[in-house]
Amino acid sequence: MAELITTGLPPALVAAALAIGYLLGSIPFGIILTRLAGGPDLRSIGSGNIGATNVLRTGNKKLAALTLAGDMLKGTLAVILCFHLLGGKSAAVLAGIGAFVGHVFPVWLRFKGGKGVATYLGVLIGLKFSIAIVFAAIWLSTAYLSRYSSLSALLASLLTPLLLWFWAGERQMALAMALLTLLLFIMHRSNIARLLAGTEGKIGQKG
Repeated sequence: MAELITTGLPPALVAAALAIGYLLGSIPFGIILTRLAGGPDLRSIGSGNIGATNVLRTGNKKLAALTLAGDMLKGTLAVILCFHLLGGKSAAVLAGIGAFVGHVFPVWLRFKGGKGVATYLGVLIGLKFSIAIVFAAIWLSTAYLSRYSSLSALLASLLTPLLLWFWAGERQMALAMALLTLLLFIMHRSNIARLLAGTEGKIGQKG
């Protein structure tokens, strides 16, 4: 699988793409923005997560939107930057993997980051914009019907590698996003348990 993703890229470029992606992905926008706004440390409130959903729990919708944008765009930037600087699609794919891992396991926060949905989408925007649009459509429609944010992300990410492989014909990207989907499911294991138990909180639900 690793060989199919790197497709002969020199080891130095593989390391560079992963490192650049990781460093960009590990920028904790949620924590930075809330601190700049004089808010609390995100890790001390709500779920303790550093993503936009937990920022929203501070009551600041603008900061939540900015966090969402930042977490997405760092994935997109990593992909585009490495595509142009380090050798095309293979470097871009590796940078996307690095960015997602950086967000989920940031070295600056003792490897305790977010769950990765926004960065997943940001990486997908950089790699294959048309599939990113489908991802967003699946997320929105599932969220509208079920009111579960976690279920929406899980379903959209589960279908993404299949769409890349069978519809877009992008097997290299499909394998990379399948790996990220697996990591995303692992990060959402507590949500999955609550969904199965019927205790997962719904979008807009208080308390």
